[in-house]
Amino acid sequence: MPEVLKAPLVVEFPFTRSLGPVQSAFLTGLRERVVLGVKTGDGRTLVPPVEYDPVTSEELGELVEVASTGTVSTWAWNHEPRRGQPLDTPFAWVLVRLDGADTGLLHALDAPGPEAVHTGMRVRVRWAEERSGAITDIACFEPYEGGGAELTGSDGRFEEMVTGIVAPARLDYTYSPGRAQSGYINALSDRRAVGERCPSCRKVYVPPRGACPTCGVATSEQVEVGPRGTLTTYCIVNIKAKNLDIEVPYVYGHIALDGADLALHGRIGGIPYDQVRMGLRVEPVWTDGGRYPDHYRPTGEPDADYDTYKELV
Repeated sequence: MPEVLKAPLVVEFPFTRSLGPVQSAFLTGLRERVVLGVKTGDGRTLVPPVEYDPVTSEELGELVEVASTGTVSTWAWNHEPRRGQPLDTPFAWVLVRLDGADTGLLHALDAPGPEAVHTGMRVRVRWAEERSGAITDIACFEPYEGGGAELTGSDGRFEEMVTGIVAPARLDYTYSPGRAQSGYINALSDRRAVGERCPSCRKVYVPPRGACPTCGVATSEQVEVGPRGTLTTYCIVNIKAKNLDIEVPYVYGHIALDGADLALHGRIGGIPYDQVRMGLRVEPVWTDGGRYPDHYRPTGEPDADYDTYKELV
């Protein structure tokens, strides 16, 4: 049985968000160890606060302080905390209705085990030692047997209001390429480019996907293409990517390998970026031990006529 290829991949980027007056006051309040809600037209207090009533769509702005103590309305035990979660030991996810609020706030409860958690139990906020104006300023909730916490009397106005936050977004997953792409990847390790031909339209697709994107029928006939090809279109990159050791500016383009009916991506090197052009004939450059071309360089051949690659731009 052939080896099943797989690779761990991470997609990660920081998401920067500006805050309106309601969210700004809420997060600034957390920095100051104050929990704020927003009052609706019918007298409900929503925590976390929102800018519009979820029932009536009425714009909201009347901020009110609620207590840092509350009651668990529902919960679920987390046996295996994951990266980035509030606690690194098993804990409970809880919805807590803070004293003075009419909605639940979702956060972690630090408890020794699921037997120590129950609906209706009293809890209080455990504040983070260092606070910056984020939901993580609440480190977690903890069991509490006392009465309601005293309010500070805050009206939601603070010095140096938090006006924006950066929320990192990250997706970790394992990718397995399947039969068609595994054949393509294995061929690359032998410095060959292999596509698959559609039995209906007879087009050759590189990299192959196991099915024709035009006809929708399965493909299985392997066809070796290249190694040379034509640059169909390109862009000049002027912003240096994180963890990519390539000096800017550099050129990244679509390359139609000879014999292929689909252009693939590749970096263009061996030529000044301002001399790169559509129709440039290129060939792959491999590094020792590389499983795919490091970049493509000019072959020295005359440029290809536009009519020969216009359908691949």
